Amino acid sequence: MVLTISQDISYLEQFIKLHELRNTVLEQIVIINQVSWEQYEAFLEKLGDRPRISVTYLEGMLEIMSPSHRHKLSKKLMGILLEAYFLEFGIRFYALGSTTFRSELCKKGIEPDQCYCIGTDKEIPDLAIEIVLTSGGINSLKVYQDLGVPEVWFWQKGSLLVFSLQNGEYIQVTQSQLLPDLDLNLLASYIDAEDPFDALLEFRQKIKNSQ
Repeated sequence: MVLTISQDISYLEQFIKLHELRNTVLEQIVIINQVSWEQYEAFLEKLGDRPRISVTYLEGMLEIMSPSHRHKLSKKLMGILLEAYFLEFGIRFYALGSTTFRSELCKKGIEPDQCYCIGTDKEIPDLAIEIVLTSGGINSLKVYQDLGVPEVWFWQKGSLLVFSLQNGEYIQVTQSQLLPDLDLNLLASYIDAEDPFDALLEFRQKIKNSQ
């Protein structure tokens, strides 16, 4: 469900309180217009480390999303699978989880579902991952573009979509530029697995056999 409103940001406090009392299988997205950068930062401070709410800011638009149970399972399994690949092939990585990245200069901020620096730790991740189960929210690619994230992956409707930042714009590609040897189709086949444990074991075995 997506709700767009234009009213005082104090509405968000009510949304948080209601969300904390509710255990829903459905995602909920609230978009508030005409939110200043100062209000955005104040809201992040008030929000603290609540892991069940994700916030995106794009030039005055504020999106608050409460992820569903399915969303959480998919993002966690995708992260575990990818990290298994890193370890198997000796790729040094830094897992930054859902860290908030923001820039006051370009008036944008976002919390990826998963993100990684590859090779060395950096202020901006090399790879951001988004699980998209509900349409109608802020275009996160616009946020990632100005933040300068080299690659963004979207898991959407059972498909893995990969976007590479080239000459300042995202281009959809069929293979990761950061991880050119990773079989994306193989990875995608396990993201919505019913049994994450068995999925991880099978994925690890297949990538071992591919060497």
